[in-house]
Amino acid sequence: MDSETVQVAVQDGVFDCLLVRPAAPGPAPVIAVLQEIFGVNPGIRSIAAHYAEAGYLALCPDLFWRSERHLSMSETDPAHAERGFALYNAYDFDRGVDDIAAAIALARTLPGSSGKVGVTGYCLGGLLTFLAARTDGDAFAAYYGGGTERFVDRAAGIRAPLLYHLAEEDEYIGRDAQLAIRAALAAVPSATVHSYPGCNHAFARPGGSHYDAASATLANDRTDRFFAQTLR
Repeated sequence: MDSETVQVAVQDGVFDCLLVRPAAPGPAPVIAVLQEIFGVNPGIRSIAAHYAEAGYLALCPDLFWRSERHLSMSETDPAHAERGFALYNAYDFDRGVDDIAAAIALARTLPGSSGKVGVTGYCLGGLLTFLAARTDGDAFAAYYGGGTERFVDRAAGIRAPLLYHLAEEDEYIGRDAQLAIRAALAAVPSATVHSYPGCNHAFARPGGSHYDAASATLANDRTDRFFAQTLR
């Protein structure tokens, strides 16, 4: 697998994306992998590598670029966590969706791209995956998007296939929030929601403190099949 940096131009600047290419030549779909609050760190890079190994181009946008570029932080460092939450709380989600739409447009034109583009994301990236599902991307797979319940009114505009993973014991997405998310997506014919009993937030984070191997494997297998059906 080869990796490189590509740039995306938007109205107020230019931001970088990590691009990981599959070993096999030929047109392939692109999957945009949207970061948690910790930036494009080793965990996100490992997810991108997984998709490249599966024959996709994997594109990881630098979502916090307006505040601080090229962050790669650890959940186990209290200073990193504090910085990540501060960036999340100050983040302009509408601008973030515009960035993702621009990244999708670029992804369709990348050398080796088939023109099909999926989006997946975790925590912050999960929320942005949900919000971006009203763009022209081809498929969206969101993992425990923190704060999604604040934006459930936007579910009505979703037409693309959407897969949403919820952790039943999520300390950031409580039971009432989960019910609100489920109710909103129940009205979206293209959406499917899966819940994972006994799991905390970030249960699918590679190497994370709440990583649950069985549930992460199940969720990732569902996502892999979802993208194979919608992008291949």
